[in-house]
Amino acid sequence: MEHIFSVSCLWLGLAVFSAVIAYQLHLSIALVEICVGVLAGAAAAYLGTSGMLHANEEWLRFLASSGAVLLTFLAGAELEPTVIRKKLGEVSVVGLVGFLAPFLGCTAAAYYGLGWGLRASWLAGVALSTTSMAVVYAVMFDTGLNKTEFGKGVLGACFINDLGTVIALGLIFAPFTYKTVVFLVICVVVLTLLPRTTAIITRTYANRTAAIRTKWIMLVLFGLGALALWSGSEAVLPAYVAGMVLAGGAAKDAFWVRRLRTLTVGFLTPFYFLRAGTLVSLPAIFAAPLIFVGLLAAKVASKIFGLYPIITRFRKERNERWYYTLLMSTGLTFGTISALYGLTNGIVTQAQYSFLVATVIASAVVPTLIAGMAFLPKHLLTKKEKGPQMEALGDEG
Repeated sequence: MEHIFSVSCLWLGLAVFSAVIAYQLHLSIALVEICVGVLAGAAAAYLGTSGMLHANEEWLRFLASSGAVLLTFLAGAELEPTVIRKKLGEVSVVGLVGFLAPFLGCTAAAYYGLGWGLRASWLAGVALSTTSMAVVYAVMFDTGLNKTEFGKGVLGACFINDLGTVIALGLIFAPFTYKTVVFLVICVVVLTLLPRTTAIITRTYANRTAAIRTKWIMLVLFGLGALALWSGSEAVLPAYVAGMVLAGGAAKDAFWVRRLRTLTVGFLTPFYFLRAGTLVSLPAIFAAPLIFVGLLAAKVASKIFGLYPIITRFRKERNERWYYTLLMSTGLTFGTISALYGLTNGIVTQAQYSFLVATVIASAVVPTLIAGMAFLPKHLLTKKEKGPQMEALGDEG
C-alpha cells in the first residue's frame, strides 16, 4: 500500500505542475498533461529510471481508463440537443465532412506515403479524424463565442465529428462475433431505458442520498465498459453514447455535471493523459521527423480542403469561415484515446503510436493559435462577451 501511495503522489505532483503551466500559458490542461507526460517519460528513460513511473501497473491503468470513460461520457453529456435540432443541417454536414476528409486522407497518407500496414493506416485515419472538444470548448469560453449562434454551431459540429470517430473505431477494429451481438443488444436496451431510469432515481433520491446519481452513472458506464471489453471493443464507445442520451437531463442540472467534471478532471484524467504522454518515444520522433511533419500536414490539409468549401455554404464572412475551419482541424482527447487503443491492442507499434500522439498534440496547438491570432471573428462578440471567462475555464481544470 505504501508503494501505491508513493507512486500516486508522484503522478499527482506531475498533475499539479501541469495545472500551473496550463494556467500560466492559457492552454488546455489535457494538452499540457500529455506534454508533461512525454517529458517525464523521456527524462526517466534518459536517466535509466523508467521503472520509477510504474506506468503499466494494473491499478494505474485502471485509473487512467476510468478517466477516459468518464471524460468521454462528459463530452457526450455536454451536447446541447436544442443546438443540434436548430442547426441540424449545418452541424451534420460539417461534422461528417470533418470526420470523413481526414479519415480517408490520413489513412491514404499512412498507407501509400509512409508504407504502414493496412490496419495501422486505418487506425491513423481514425486517430487523426477527430476534432478536440477540450480545446474548442475552452476557446469558446475564453472568447465568449460559446454564447453566440456561431459558437454553438461549431461545438455541435465537433460532436458530430467525434461521434463519427467513435463509431469508426468500433466498426473497424472490434471483432464481430456473437459477443458483439450480445454487446449491441444489451447496449440498446440499457441506453433506451437510461434516461427514464436516471430521471426516476434523480427525482426519488437526489439531494437525499450521498451522490447517488454519480454512483448510478458510474455503475452503468463501468458495466457497459466491461461488456465492451468482453466483446473485444473499447470501453469509451458506449460511454460517449450514454452521455448523448442523457444530454438533455444533464443540461438541466449544471451543478451535478460540474461536480462530476471535478472528479474526472481533478483526479482521474491526469492519470490518463500523463500516462499517454509517457508512452511516447521521443527518440523515434527525432529519428524520423518527416513522418511527424507528413502526418500533421495530411491531417490539417485534409481538414481544410474538405471543410472550407462546405463551411462557405453556411458562413459568408471570411474570418468566420477560416476560424470555423481551423478549430475543426484541432485534435486531442479522442485522437489520443484512439492511438492508445491501437498501441494496447497491437494495431500500431510504439514508434507509430508516438508519431500519432505527437501529431495529435501539434494539431491541438497550431490551428488554434493561427485561428486566434489571424481569424478571430470579433464582430460576433459584444463588449460584455469579450475577454477570458476565467471562472468557467477554472471549472474545466
